[in-house]
Parts: sequence; structure tokens; C-alpha cells
Amino acid sequence: MTAGGSHLRTSESQPGAPADASAPAKGRAYLATIEGFIGALMMFVGSIGTGWIANGSPMIRQPVVIALRTEGWGVAVSTVLLTAGAMLLMRSWLRLGQRLGDWGQSSLRSVVVAISAWSLPLMFCVPVFSRDVYAYTGQGRLVQEGQNPYEVGISTLNNWFALGADPAWAENRTPYGPYFLWLARAVVGLTGAQPDASVLLFRLLAGVGVLLCVIYVPKLAELHGINGARALWISVANPLFLISFIASAHNDALMVGLAVAGVYLAATRHYLLGILLVTASIGIKPITVLLLPFIGIMWAGPGASWPRKFLMWAATAGISFGVLVLSGIPYNLGVGWTWAIMDPTPGYTGYSPSGFLGQQVEMLANALGLPGGTLATWLRTAMKWAAMALVLLLMFRGDYSRAVRRMALAFTAVVMLSPIIQPWYILWFLPFLAVTGIRDDWQIRSLYVGVTFFVVFGAQDQLSVWSFVELPVNASSLAFFTALAFTFYLLVLDVHTRRLLIEGKPQDLARHALQWAVERRAARRADAARHADSATVEGRETT
Repeated sequence: MTAGGSHLRTSESQPGAPADASAPAKGRAYLATIEGFIGALMMFVGSIGTGWIANGSPMIRQPVVIALRTEGWGVAVSTVLLTAGAMLLMRSWLRLGQRLGDWGQSSLRSVVVAISAWSLPLMFCVPVFSRDVYAYTGQGRLVQEGQNPYEVGISTLNNWFALGADPAWAENRTPYGPYFLWLARAVVGLTGAQPDASVLLFRLLAGVGVLLCVIYVPKLAELHGINGARALWISVANPLFLISFIASAHNDALMVGLAVAGVYLAATRHYLLGILLVTASIGIKPITVLLLPFIGIMWAGPGASWPRKFLMWAATAGISFGVLVLSGIPYNLGVGWTWAIMDPTPGYTGYSPSGFLGQQVEMLANALGLPGGTLATWLRTAMKWAAMALVLLLMFRGDYSRAVRRMALAFTAVVMLSPIIQPWYILWFLPFLAVTGIRDDWQIRSLYVGVTFFVVFGAQDQLSVWSFVELPVNASSLAFFTALAFTFYLLVLDVHTRRLLIEGKPQDLARHALQWAVERRAARRADAARHADSATVEGRETT
């Protein structure tokens, strides 16, 4: 017996149900794969003109690069290609899911082929949607020069700005674990901190994380009675995952890959190996420390007494933290990584639930003459503590067979109730939700909306355009309207993808809306007539 899930049905159609004549045609998954490959190629070309290139890179002196980055037409074309390519990749992902709607035996191979084809052009992109990868080089240089990235920022380095890092990293301590700092130092040692070669190696490390997800997501899904191909399509083939973890080269890819592999091993009773792999994930980014209590639950086994559960929790924590303490000895890193858990980054993002609700509370309170800023801070703090309460509740309550699902929900609560949510944060918990079941109803529709929102947001938010370039339309605005037009096409004009969120044709929807409005108006008139009749009767009775 494994720590599997509840074997919930998540297929897109019930067995034996009659086929829907209006449903999109199934099969020919290769068409969606080719379409996504074209989208990824468009992103590759667009990244040359609007991606993040370090000032110290020799690439910046190439004639093609100069034309695409200094001429107005070059920047405009690059912006449109990058944005339209990302949205085309979005459509390809949606169509791949539709074409593999029966999720038969060959569907896993089709999803793996699509992931490989879409990833290939992104492997050679100029970094897009984020330039954190350049900060990794700076942190590797700090370790190489004997400085502690948990105590100082990269501004202590000579010529740090030429390596392409965002100035926000100048004074910030690193929030990453010791193992990633080891890897960053190794990359710098191999490349001499040359920015382009460093980006490629960090991207290969991220690719290892993606590969681990490709291997273990289907296996973990099968343990829970979930179709492995569908889980892989949901969690890894989606464009936000590929763009954030390959094109952007975020180290989160390695963190998630190690976490998924560790949870699979623990779920198949290889507890020590599972703990060590999750510990390796913590050593990349400490947020996955949240997984340890649920690994302990798996180790305790079904029907375990409370003393045994506490014993296994203590053993799990002891092994993991013991290894991490020893890992801090090289390069004198210590346990500085704990600050990322104990002292999170201040502030909030306006699109996080916590940030958005806080803004509304602050605005309303200020209008009433109350201290809006204080009340908003209290709300965001309360939501963080609510997330911790949910983690504890899921630790202590629930079936053993749903241990991974409880872990996924706890991880989701911590991320979604946090004041700061970066687009790739939802990818931390998405694989665990996918392997334990995302139903083909409001759950998958919520995912469509979330992925589309963050792809659109990244396309217009993270563009590298020099200030002296003259454009008739701001590059961010051009990207936004391009993405908005493509989204409108997917929702309204595309006869295939619009079925995913909206049932029926646009004219049918308009007719139904008009019919509803007429019926509502007739009902109001009937109510008014009844009230008038009642008033007349009451008047007569009074007389």
C-alpha cells in the first residue's frame, strides 16, 4: 500500500457516455505540437529584441541584435513576436488537451513529445519574463570570493551591474539554499562568470528539474488513480511552466523536480531516499520545508498512533535539518538560509488575494476616516496566519491515503494567502494538485484563467527596452494589447478553445442573454402587478 490518493475520477468524460457532437475533434496531437513549436520559435526570435541581455555580453554587439534592440521597428516586431508566440503556445497547450481528450495509452508519449518540442527553442532564448538568472551568477561570485550571500548583496562585487542583474538584488541577501549556492559557484567556476555561458548552464540545471517532473509526475499520478498523461499535461506542458522554468531559467524548476521525486519515493515506501531528495529541494529553495511533515505522515504509515506520528515527524525533521546543517559547513554558509523562512520579503503584490483585498480594505477605511494602511496590514498578517493554521489542520486531520493531497492543499494555502505571489509561485504546488486530481470543471477552468493571466502579465511586465528607442506605442502597451487581442480570439472567435470556458457560440450567448433579460423584465412586471392587485384588495377590505 502506498500513500496514494482517493482515486477520484478526473477524466473529461464518463465511461460509456455518448459522444458530444459539438466537441472538438480528438486525435492528431502532432498538430498542436507543431503549433506550439512555432510559438516557441517566435518567442526565441522575439527574445533577441526584448529579452534581458547583460551589458557585458558580447551578444549585444552583434548586428542583428543591435538592429532589433535599437531600431523602433525591431523592438516593435520583437515585442509582437514574443507576446504572440507566448499566446500561441497557450493555444497549443489548450488544443493538445482537447486532442488527447480520451487520454489513452499513447497520450503520455504525445505529451512528452510536445514538452520536448516546445522546450527546445526556449532553451536558447535570451532570458524573458524575469532576469533573476543573472543574480544567480552574482551569488556564485560571492561564494567564489569567500563572501556569504546570506549576509551581503551582490553590490559588493566589482562590475556586478554589467552581469545583467536587477538592481533590486544589489543589497538583498539570497533567499536560496546552500546546495544552489554550491551549484552557482560551480557554474561561475566553469564559465568565469561570462553571462551568456552562465545563463546556459543555469538553464540546463533548470532542465534537470523539468526532466525530474516529466519522469515522476506521471508515476505519482498513477499511485493516486489519476491519468499520468493528463497530470503531466496540466503541470509541465503548460506554457507558464515552460516559460518560467526554461526560458527564464528559474532555480524553482530544480526545487520542484527534486520535491516531486522525493514525494514519489516516500509514497512508495523509500522513506529515507524521499527525505534526502526533499532535503535537496530545500537546499535549492527553503519553501519546500512545508513538505516534511507530510513525508513524516507517510513514514508513520496507515493507522499510526499519535506517539508514532510525532516520532516520525521528529525523525524526518532531524534527518533533514541535520543534513542541511552539515551542508552549511563548506564555504562557511552556516544556516543562513533559514532567514528566508523566518524573515520573508516585505510588501505585497496587487494581484495576490492578500494584496488585492488589503488594497480594497485600505481604500474603504481611508474613505471612512479610519487608518486604512494599518487595517490592510492586519488583514494581510491575518491571512498569513490563516495559512499556517490550515497547514497545521492538514497535518493533524485527514486520511492517510490522502497525505499527498493534504500536502498539496497546505502548499497551495501558504502560496495563495501570502502577500507576495510571483507568477511562477503557482507552479510550486501545481504538480501536487495535478497528481492527486484536478477535475474537469471549475478547477481546470480556474487553472486556464490563472495560467493565461500570468502569461499575459509576464509578456507586458518584463520587457527590456532601452530608454532612447523611440516607439509610436510603448512596448509594454503593445505587448498588452497584443495579448489582450489574442485572449479575445481564444475566448470568443476560436471555435475550439472558446468551448473550454464558454459553452455555445457567441450569437447563442447573446440570444440567451437577451432572452434572460426579457424574462427578468417580464417577471418584474408580474411582481409589480401582483403587488398592485394586493394593494387594491387591501384598500377595498379597509373601506
